[in-house]
Amino acid sequence: MFALQPLARPTFVLIAALAFSALGCTRSPAADPSRWDGVALTRVIDGLDSPLFLTAPFADTTRLFVVEQPGRIRIIKDGHLLPAPFLDIRDRVRSGGERGLLSMAFHPRYPENGFLYVDYTDRHGDTRIERYHVTSDPDRADPASNVQILRVSQPYANHNGGLVAFGPDGMLYVGMGDGGSGGDPQDRAGNLDELLGKLLRLDIDHGTPYTIPRDNPFAVSGAGRPEIWASGLRNPWRFSFDPPAHQLWIGDVGQGAWEEVDLVDDRAAGLDFGWRRFEGTHPYKPKDGRTTPTMPLLEYGHDDGCSVTGGVVYRGRAVPALVGQYVYADYCSGWIRSVRAGDGRVAETHLWNVPRPGSIASFGVDGRGELYVIALEGAVWQVVARNEGGR
Repeated sequence: MFALQPLARPTFVLIAALAFSALGCTRSPAADPSRWDGVALTRVIDGLDSPLFLTAPFADTTRLFVVEQPGRIRIIKDGHLLPAPFLDIRDRVRSGGERGLLSMAFHPRYPENGFLYVDYTDRHGDTRIERYHVTSDPDRADPASNVQILRVSQPYANHNGGLVAFGPDGMLYVGMGDGGSGGDPQDRAGNLDELLGKLLRLDIDHGTPYTIPRDNPFAVSGAGRPEIWASGLRNPWRFSFDPPAHQLWIGDVGQGAWEEVDLVDDRAAGLDFGWRRFEGTHPYKPKDGRTTPTMPLLEYGHDDGCSVTGGVVYRGRAVPALVGQYVYADYCSGWIRSVRAGDGRVAETHLWNVPRPGSIASFGVDGRGELYVIALEGAVWQVVARNEGGR
């Protein structure tokens, strides 16, 4: 994921806008980002404890839910931080470096069932995906309501992945890193009998704790773990869906030289993103016997950053010029960029002319679709149009 202390350098990195086709790569005409003055950042709040993620239930226009790495979820309500946490599970979370409470997701029918899902590192250092339930107080979840969905053993302390998110198909997606160390020494990302180094897809509505969607690539064949949706990922710290375009974007943190952003159709099952044979488009440890990898939409080298923070496609209303652009950042360099893709290529790319907000751990979206920047040092910033008084 990102290296939370500072981010483990070999975990992410992102820029140099290149567009690729199959195994070849062609430099995009828009590869060099233009400096953009169309956006600004306005501080929402600070003083949080290592915030890593932000979200809100759909159409909830008064609250922001912020995940803190040590094990709490806080609520910003009408611009004020509530003193009591929404959920506090610090007693079961192992936090530090790339470990901790890493993300959360509200069930698509949250107003009806009150379910939320979290991804955290337990006291043994393993990944747990758990479900919790809100109480009669809408600002408090019950810490005793936990139901384990999935537990994945972690061989090392880094590259845990960390994101849980519902796709437009209603399935729960889980991003898993390759298990850590450096260079994926056991080639777990390429081993279809392992859940590490994969994007998982689970049906949590038709079985306990989950069932396998029938259209998962290995649901029937037995050629790999049935939970797997995609493989060959190093550390997909943050990924996101853009339902209007049927697209899935993945920011996959690189090893020692290249950061990458992947863009694929969100209905494309069984893709192999190439790690550890490739770091970005560059051979790392070539090996025969696997499928042709899917090359990234863009990559950037470590002369431009060190760890990519994957983001989201903006679909809000506050910044009309930003609509349809994918926003991402580099954790170490602190720059923010946005790209517009067309026909599988980078059509345009912009370097935001904004002061560095801090070490960017994530981007978040509220119930209206507006965009936020989450800085590990404790602040949350909202993205606004330049003429709205941001910095």
